[in-house]
Amino acid sequence: MLAGVIEWPPHGKPRAWAIFAHCFTCGKNSLAATRISRALAERGIATLRFDFTGLGESGGEFGDAGFAADVADLVAAAHWLAATHGQPSLLLGHSLGGTAALMAAGELPGVAAVVTIGAPATAQHVLRHIQPTGDVRNTQVLVKIGGRGFHVHAEFLNTLNRWDGSQALPKLPGALLVMHASADDVVGVEQAHSIYKAAAHPKSFVSLDDADHLLSRQSDADYVADVVGAWVSRYLPAELAAEGADVESDGLRAGEVWVGEHDRVFWRAMRAGRHHIDADEPAELGGGDRGPTPYDLLLMSLGSCTSMTLRQYAQRKGYPLRDVQIRLKHERVHATDCAACDGRDGRVELISREVVLDGPLSQAQREDLLRIADRCPVHRTLEGRPVITSRLGYD
Repeated sequence: MLAGVIEWPPHGKPRAWAIFAHCFTCGKNSLAATRISRALAERGIATLRFDFTGLGESGGEFGDAGFAADVADLVAAAHWLAATHGQPSLLLGHSLGGTAALMAAGELPGVAAVVTIGAPATAQHVLRHIQPTGDVRNTQVLVKIGGRGFHVHAEFLNTLNRWDGSQALPKLPGALLVMHASADDVVGVEQAHSIYKAAAHPKSFVSLDDADHLLSRQSDADYVADVVGAWVSRYLPAELAAEGADVESDGLRAGEVWVGEHDRVFWRAMRAGRHHIDADEPAELGGGDRGPTPYDLLLMSLGSCTSMTLRQYAQRKGYPLRDVQIRLKHERVHATDCAACDGRDGRVELISREVVLDGPLSQAQREDLLRIADRCPVHRTLEGRPVITSRLGYD
């Protein structure tokens, strides 16, 4: 199971979808991955950054498979994004992630553009920075990268040693932007020259001047995002590049939500417009505790609606309400144990709501606000016993 994060545009629909592949042994939360993805989102490009197998929060063991496994991870991420959110038009890869992006693009005809950042043209260049400890013919090899120790599969090193990135370049389905710092002391700028020379047009090269290999300065990450945002607009499909498109790429209409599966147990992905949240069950029930439970979400819905209603009412009435907090609990009780369940028999669903009001409010104002809490729209929906219809849908 691969773990990832989507950076969403703060306003409006995404003008495009992108995937960011992090550098060798880094992760989705590295400075470059985080800063560039967020900066692209600010420019309207929703960006998925994820951890390769065995790194960060992703499952598996790092280095158990060859370099091709990283490419397979990137292809799988692209297929997931296309199925659940929108077709990725842009692949970005940092360092060896850029090399993986070059290879993956050949398997993803929907990709319109690829950006490499400080990427090596050949895997042999990466091997210069890997110091194996022990016999590389063994199944597991201890390597030291930047002073850190990693156990990798011997086949990982063998695959790196065999692969020549220039072989994948003529197969690119779209445009290429090569970005590299002339002062990069980890991957020399001659590697960028090799990538650029081997690629077919359309292609572009942009120097990152004195940026370091990890793009540790915020200004360098912002510069990359600015250039990429302007450059890629030329290669995006017209309906995606247009601002304020009327049709959402995910097919959801206003007021609709979408729920899909992360796994075949309890972990679910949910989306409402550009907002995304996961749901799960706790570990003691067989889940992974990677998000609120369905009942947690129900209580959050009622609580948020209650809070919003009280705030709007207090402002309209001029009440000195400084802060409002709502605490809720759901439980199944017997009607005889419930003081508010007159006329009910057997077991009932009980939602307890505590309203905490802060401010120099009079007792009459507090009681008035408590009365209004029962009038929030979600509360009324729940008490109105809504009619729920179901039908079969088709992909």
